[in-house]
Amino acid sequence: MSNIDDQVNEYYNKLLKRNAGEPEFHQAVAEVLDSLKIVLEKDPHYADYGLIQRLCEPERQVMFRVPWVSDNNNVHVSRGFRVQFNSALGPYKGGLRFHPSVNLGIIKFLGFEQIFKNSLTGLPIGGGKGGSDFNPKGRSEGEIMRFCQSFMTELYRHIGEYRDVPAGDIGVGGREIGFLFGQYRRLTNEHESGVLTGKGLTWGGSLVRTEATGYGCVYFTAEMMKEHGESFDGAKVIVSGSGNVAIYAIEKAQQLGATVIGFSDSSGWVETPNGVDVELLKKVKEVDRGRVADYVEQTEGATLHTDGTIWSLTADVALPCATQNELNGEHAQMLVDNGVKYVAEGANMPSTPEAIDVFQENGVHFGPGKAANAGGVATSALEMQQNASRDAWSFEYTDERLHKIMTSIFRRSADTAAEFGREGNYVVGANITGFKKVADAMLAQGVI
Repeated sequence: MSNIDDQVNEYYNKLLKRNAGEPEFHQAVAEVLDSLKIVLEKDPHYADYGLIQRLCEPERQVMFRVPWVSDNNNVHVSRGFRVQFNSALGPYKGGLRFHPSVNLGIIKFLGFEQIFKNSLTGLPIGGGKGGSDFNPKGRSEGEIMRFCQSFMTELYRHIGEYRDVPAGDIGVGGREIGFLFGQYRRLTNEHESGVLTGKGLTWGGSLVRTEATGYGCVYFTAEMMKEHGESFDGAKVIVSGSGNVAIYAIEKAQQLGATVIGFSDSSGWVETPNGVDVELLKKVKEVDRGRVADYVEQTEGATLHTDGTIWSLTADVALPCATQNELNGEHAQMLVDNGVKYVAEGANMPSTPEAIDVFQENGVHFGPGKAANAGGVATSALEMQQNASRDAWSFEYTDERLHKIMTSIFRRSADTAAEFGREGNYVVGANITGFKKVADAMLAQGVI
């Protein structure tokens, strides 16, 4: 084992002890450190001044209680988080997740990934993440409003358009962003539109922000397919999930000529051999806030499955767009056996390390989430630009900017992988590309 291997492994073992009980964070760090070994061999100055240790330690972690009152006048206490991980490139930027699975380790994993994702966009934004273990499912609009107001009553002290700019994530859509922004405005007596992104179009939001993560994932995948002489035209595609990212990945893939043959939610998965009625899916999920069973009831040619896995379908492209670690090694082998050639992550770290190994060992072209799902935060940064200039761009112009950013992310990831002797390994390419920009900024700014 080389000296670099020894140093990295020693540090990682210390990180495990220092951050016990946070397996998702451990997983995210391990993937990045594995890629960085070849950088440290070539450019050992990146090991100076404790840079790796500083990169893996958040600049600030805020955890707070969120008391709120339900419709039946019962008091509930949820837990809120904001992890401000790295601001070397700009103000912290990253979403808020409201889901019962949220804990400090989940938020740290998401914030750590956000550092490199934001760096890859080429825009001046740092990495952060936040959220709560509050579950909005089954709650009335009044309960959600009161929770959001209580959450922002603490969070507002730690954010600002030049400090930290949250956005949405799982469980936090336009409705929740509206409640959060309203409370921020009430507390500060300022209409600081740049403090949150994902806002409504009439009060500072950006066109394409709703579509951005799903569209961006497809744009990245299209570039990956183009690199190998193929396209979405005529391809069969599996998209897991049916939230915001999945819906707009489905929409864009079908606009490019693909047939999406399956999607899912936590209650089951739907087989759609003739493609997806996107407008109906939007109505079911975004308007009616229903389940995939409601979609099946309202359309012909779709079949609901409550057992098995969506990854058993035969397709050319798979886009996991639901949640972390949803696609394991067994699922990956199913996809390989059924002919999938391209996988791109629309969610954050939806593939386990075992799944990624299966894809790479079998020649499946794999786009990691920090690259493939960077479209959402890229368009959030474009929203920040519009807020700063008191401007509003057209859908076409903003979509063009998004497309160029995703093309650039793919190109730089591919070129960096080749430069370091790992041609076609977009995990290594994305990790190194994202790391070097942040690392150079950190070294230039001193030990802080």
